[in-house]
Amino acid sequence: MTTELKEFLRFLQLNRNVSPHTVRAYESDLSQFLAHAALAAGVKPGALTPAQLDRAAIRGFLAATHKRGQARATSARKLAAMRTFLRYLRREGLLAGDPGALVPTPKREVRMPAHLSEDEMSRLIAAPADSPLGRRDHAILELFYASGLRLSELVGLDVEDLNLTAKMVRVLGKGGKQRIVPFNNSTATAVRAYLKDRELLVGQAPSRTGPPKGGHYKRVQDSARRDNARDPLFVNYRGTRLTVRSVDRLVRRHVASCSTRMGISPHALRHSFATHLLQRGADLRAIQELLGHARLSTTQRYTHVDAAQLLAVYRKSHPRAGR
Repeated sequence: MTTELKEFLRFLQLNRNVSPHTVRAYESDLSQFLAHAALAAGVKPGALTPAQLDRAAIRGFLAATHKRGQARATSARKLAAMRTFLRYLRREGLLAGDPGALVPTPKREVRMPAHLSEDEMSRLIAAPADSPLGRRDHAILELFYASGLRLSELVGLDVEDLNLTAKMVRVLGKGGKQRIVPFNNSTATAVRAYLKDRELLVGQAPSRTGPPKGGHYKRVQDSARRDNARDPLFVNYRGTRLTVRSVDRLVRRHVASCSTRMGISPHALRHSFATHLLQRGADLRAIQELLGHARLSTTQRYTHVDAAQLLAVYRKSHPRAGR
């Protein structure tokens, strides 16, 4: 089945337009499934047949996942990957039925992601120092909170994606889908201040000199050249695009400097964005468009209204609540 898996991953890249991260996730989950099914059948993964990927194999793999203490959300993700792969095998004529449809999805725990209050967000945005890199961090935090971007979306922004006059940013979201997201005046001011520092950071970037030391060096150099040609918006002190890990690290550092809260990541800022919009009366459908969610049910998981607010709305709105 290793050949079929490689062909399936290639199919995802060419026909589904999924991100490299999604392809790697599918490869990891399905490789684990095939290894477990091969062990149970007493054969090597390459010798597995599509008929051996039946309902019992799926349930056995999910049971092993549960025994390892992995979350239900992880099991649900792995099951979704298996279903997609098995449907692909069926379309290719390699599988007669659809065993994935016979296995129910594990019920997920209802957990609310961490988020910050409005006052905490104000303190966080004011946390960076008044320096070139501090003004860059300030612009990043402003844009995170103003537009609710995913971490990968913010890191992938180029200078040309930003329209400071219209206060809009063009975002490339999941599945290669583009959307236009607005931001506010304070974000525009912060980004303008940072862009002056960005010119210095890019202009002072050390050039890569010296003889190439193997193919890896050349690949890194070629990658950096292509990246700089796209003119990344947020750069590091070397003038190259910030990585996902770097932005995650700087957000957590600023949170630690102004709060005792734990577990606050860039994703928590996205959740804070949606939560505060909902609490101030924004329509859930509009929040869905701003976040770039394909389904409204996804937006409902990202947002919540606490019990105190529900009680306040009830007392204010119900005609007999005050009696």
